[in-house]
Amino acid sequence: MDLHAEAKRRFSEHLEQNPYPGRGLVVGRSAAGDWLQVYWIMGRSENSRNRRFVAEPGGTLRTEAVDPQRLADPSLVIYEAMLELPGLYVVSNGDQTRSVRDALATGGDFAAALATREREPDAPNYTPRISALLDLRAAPALSLSVLRANDADPARTDRTTFCPAPPPPGLGLGLTTYRGDGDPLPSFRGDPLWLPLVGEAPALLEHYWQALDAANRVALAVKRIPAAGGPGEILVRNRFA
Repeated sequence: MDLHAEAKRRFSEHLEQNPYPGRGLVVGRSAAGDWLQVYWIMGRSENSRNRRFVAEPGGTLRTEAVDPQRLADPSLVIYEAMLELPGLYVVSNGDQTRSVRDALATGGDFAAALATREREPDAPNYTPRISALLDLRAAPALSLSVLRANDADPARTDRTTFCPAPPPPGLGLGLTTYRGDGDPLPSFRGDPLWLPLVGEAPALLEHYWQALDAANRVALAVKRIPAAGGPGEILVRNRFA
């Protein structure tokens, strides 16, 4: 398989031509060899759209309300999306970012931390929780997870963890919450997507931002991590300042 061609195809079909892939994350490497994490949020409701990204020292990315007085329910929309420890870089679409980070800080592991969590309780969508961990403490290692409502009984959660070999330069592996628009929204299914990570972080930020549906995109961030590890640098693009 020509992975670069596959990544371009997936980018076109799943992002550029898709009005609502929902929240998404990508982890991989730039052509220059630096590690990258990409994360974005989209929204159809006023509560979901009333957000922006804030990057903080120490490699933290969090969401906050643009207008706190219009924030109806913070439980699923306000959270830390990126956290890091020395050599460990976590990204997710909810407050499970903190669950994973705290477990790792006390010697726990990625899958065990997520075993304590469920899919989101937003019936009838039951939005999947998507998460990823980049481990650069020794040989680079990548883990990705999807927590999705069980087809037979949405009160239960199906848990899938992927441990692929790290992508080659210029490529990443990604997850989104949905396959497209709908009512209810259809959850993402299948293996992580090959997606392109070509260019420096500012150009990459713009490339992904332009791919997302203009009516539904809310915020996007790119974290650049040195090839050998070290503090990450986060760039953000917000729909609302």
